[in-house]
Amino acid sequence: MPFSLLRNALSSDPCAKPDFPPPPPLGRSYDVVIIGGGGHGVATAYYLATRHGIANVAVLEKGYLGGGNTARNTAVIRSNYLTPESVKFYIASVDLYRDLSNELDFNIMYSERGQLTLAHTDGAVRAFRQRCEVNRHLGARSEMLDRQQIKELVPCLNLDPGHLPVLAGLWHIDGATARHDAIAWGYARGAIARGAHFHPLTEAQDFVVENNRVTAVKTNRGLIQCGCVVQAVAGSSSLLLNKLGIRAPIHTYPLQAMVTQPVKPFLDPLVSSSALHCYVQQTGRGEILIGGGSDPYPLYSSRATLDLKEGLLAHAVEMFPFLADAKLMRQWAGITDMTPDYSPIMGRSPIDNYYLDAGWGTYGFKATPICGVTMAELVASGGETPELIQPFSLDRFSRFRQINEMGATAASH
Repeated sequence: MPFSLLRNALSSDPCAKPDFPPPPPLGRSYDVVIIGGGGHGVATAYYLATRHGIANVAVLEKGYLGGGNTARNTAVIRSNYLTPESVKFYIASVDLYRDLSNELDFNIMYSERGQLTLAHTDGAVRAFRQRCEVNRHLGARSEMLDRQQIKELVPCLNLDPGHLPVLAGLWHIDGATARHDAIAWGYARGAIARGAHFHPLTEAQDFVVENNRVTAVKTNRGLIQCGCVVQAVAGSSSLLLNKLGIRAPIHTYPLQAMVTQPVKPFLDPLVSSSALHCYVQQTGRGEILIGGGSDPYPLYSSRATLDLKEGLLAHAVEMFPFLADAKLMRQWAGITDMTPDYSPIMGRSPIDNYYLDAGWGTYGFKATPICGVTMAELVASGGETPELIQPFSLDRFSRFRQINEMGATAASH
């Protein structure tokens, strides 16, 4: 090994190649322009190239690769949702995640650990039983646990926090985590290797629209002609839609999380409580990750606040009292684009060749692979919406066909 390292260090042609070559010059025209260089944008570019042979694609990112919500989430993967439409969608995503390291030839550090959601009231127990039946009927592995089973699964969990004793739990066997940065890196590397162009520090500022079609995207680096556009900008969704005069029921809220300094492993499952609005997991580095619901007011800011930190930590200590002595290492926030029914907006827009990937709220990371697959299929077909995402169309709000996923998140909204 030392001789190999020395040989490569002195060689003018080392065997190791960089994952990402320098960005190419900005082209004048592309078949597809994807706005947003996070997980969803680069996954769409990857599947356009691998499944549909469309490689003349530009991914525009106003910052750096995966530097938005992809870098700011807590990397939870699951499919235990409330409605049949969502359960089917997220099961497909989990299935893709399981083999993603092999497909991308890039280690995404996928770890199936299971997720335990605690029920503190009789109403929550009834809701969890219904949710469990929907999950099992559609193929998501979920089951109900009683107090004794929870104690055996997580011995260090306090089953009687304050005035909210734990009555039961929803155990989702398919719950997992993955390295969020690796998802963006793996997809981007695969897309670039097949001809896609990735342009960091390139902001989409406006559009040229003719005959109800976007013919060009105006950026801070010049004008780009395009065949179609895919929007995948997470918390900035409504800002971009406003430039096209598209109305969508999206409001943006900060979402905060934090981690402690590393400690020895003690917690394998992901543990959450919707009554306490808190979830706790231990990362592969030993850090204790603590997160909760979105802030209660709209704001385009990724700053952290003392108020939410104090509230989250208080609830985390109720669940695991010994965490009172843990040292907090860092705190951060992302910005989430929430819809009234807490489900995404995917598919066509009122502009003929402008496609939407928006409204993900706190669910975006876990949907990354299947979102890339379905958005690529939508683009390649010229606008024919795949069956799996038809329920998530923008016009469902005017048709009163909402898909209510309120409360489906681990810490509620």
